Amino acid sequence: MTESTPEDSAAVQESVRLFLDGAAIEWELGGRAGEYVVSLPGEKKLKTVCSVVVGEQSLSISAFVVRNPDENHAAVYAYLLRRNLKLPGLAYGIDRSGDVFVTGRVPLQAVTAAYLDQIFGVVLDAADGAFNELLAMGFLESMKKEWAWRISRGESTRNLDAFRHLLETAPEGPAPSP
Repeated sequence: MTESTPEDSAAVQESVRLFLDGAAIEWELGGRAGEYVVSLPGEKKLKTVCSVVVGEQSLSISAFVVRNPDENHAAVYAYLLRRNLKLPGLAYGIDRSGDVFVTGRVPLQAVTAAYLDQIFGVVLDAADGAFNELLAMGFLESMKKEWAWRISRGESTRNLDAFRHLLETAPEGPAPSP
């Protein structure tokens, strides 16, 4: 295996910038050397923010998925472990607070435009594609309380529409505005 050089790191940083600009993906420099903070637009989540760090030997990527579930930890973690089997180059993990992230690391020599395109797609699927299922498993009781509160006040339930089938019971009082 060949050793990476500082020139390799600089070349990969340039490749990352060119890829992000060419793909019209929103990004900014992060606080660490070689770090890019990338915002991927989502469908279920508004956006997924990734930290991409080009180091001396490897490129690492990390994205927040969901905060520590309020309930059903075993079901949430089993779901994530099953999904880990299908994530090329990435894996779910939790931090000390129990918040869920998706992370990966690859040697600098493997970083190409095709790899970047693939890994950002996998990150987006891992964070955005699984988001509603994770919320339904880990936060259903909180969502039920918010739904009832909004219904009781005639407030909009639009932010919970994706979960209507889990939350809706015979509403009492005025119908919420969309």
